[in-house]
Amino acid sequence: MVEKYKMFIGGKWVESSSRETFDVRNPATEEVIANVQLGTKEDAKSAIDAAREKFDSGVWSNKTPAERSLILWKLADLVDANSQKIATLESMNVGKTIKYSRDSDLPFIIDNLRFFAGAARLLEGKSASEYSGLGTSIIRREPIGVVVGVVPWNYPLYIAVWKMAPALAAGNTVVVKPASLTPLTLLEFAKLAQIAGVPDGVLNVVTGPGEVIGEELATSPKVDMISLTGDTSTGKKIMQMASGNLKKVHLELGGKAPFIVLDDANIDSATKGLWSQPSGTAGRIVLQRLEFMFMRASTMHLPNCW
Repeated sequence: MVEKYKMFIGGKWVESSSRETFDVRNPATEEVIANVQLGTKEDAKSAIDAAREKFDSGVWSNKTPAERSLILWKLADLVDANSQKIATLESMNVGKTIKYSRDSDLPFIIDNLRFFAGAARLLEGKSASEYSGLGTSIIRREPIGVVVGVVPWNYPLYIAVWKMAPALAAGNTVVVKPASLTPLTLLEFAKLAQIAGVPDGVLNVVTGPGEVIGEELATSPKVDMISLTGDTSTGKKIMQMASGNLKKVHLELGGKAPFIVLDDANIDSATKGLWSQPSGTAGRIVLQRLEFMFMRASTMHLPNCW
C-alpha cells in the first residue's frame, strides 16, 4: 500500500496549495512507496510565516534552556523507540542497506539529538570588563530567529538533524526542505516532534522542487539564516539569493575525497579501506574514493593484497 504524506506547516498536516503530489520510489526496485505533496511558493511562504510568528511570540525562544532540553531529549527517546521503523524507511527510500541505516545512521541521529539537548543548557556569555569606562562589555548568546535547512538525498534525516537540533536547542524556529527524492523519514520525524512537545510552528517541513521552494526560502526577508548541504552550483545561488537581507549562510558543498597511500602505510588496512568505503550508503557519499594516489614504494606490495 502506497502511503500518502502531507506537509507539516504550523503544527498542521496540510496539502499543497496546488493540490498536486508526486511519487517517491524505492531506487532499488523503482517501486512507488509513497505519495508526497508538491509544495509551491505559497506553501513555502506559509511555513516561513508560521516559523516567524512563533519565533516573534517567544513560545520557544523564551522557554528556559532546561525546558527546551527536556523536549529534545524526549524527541531523541521517541526516535530511539521507533528506530527500526525509521531505519527501514530510510533504507527503502535512499537505497542504502538496512545495516548501514540501522547500525550507523540511526545511532548517530539519536546521539546528536541528545548531545544538543545537553548543549542547550550550556549556552553561556562572557563578561569582558569595562573597556571604555562607560559600562561592562558582555557577549550574550541569543537565538538568530527563523532558520532554514535544505537537506540532500544521501543522508535525509541524519543531515536534517544536524541542522535542526542545534537550531532548536538555541531557541530558533525552523523550516526544513528535504530532497524530493528522499523526504519520508523527515516527515515521520515531524510526527515524533509533535508528540515530544515541540510547539506548533516551531518546526515546519515543506516538500517539493528546490527551484520553487528553495528560492522562496533563500530570498524571504523573514528568514534569518539558511543552511544548505548540496552541490557547489546550488550553494552559489543560495549565497546570492540570501544576500537580499544579509542572511547568515552556512554551506556544506560537494566534493570527493582522494585515497592516498604513503610508503609507510599498512597495506592490508589500506586495501580493505579502498574496497569497503565506496560502498557506504550505496556509494552516494562525498567521502567516496574516486581518486587513488600511491607512493611509488607502496605499490610494490599491492599485487599480493588484491
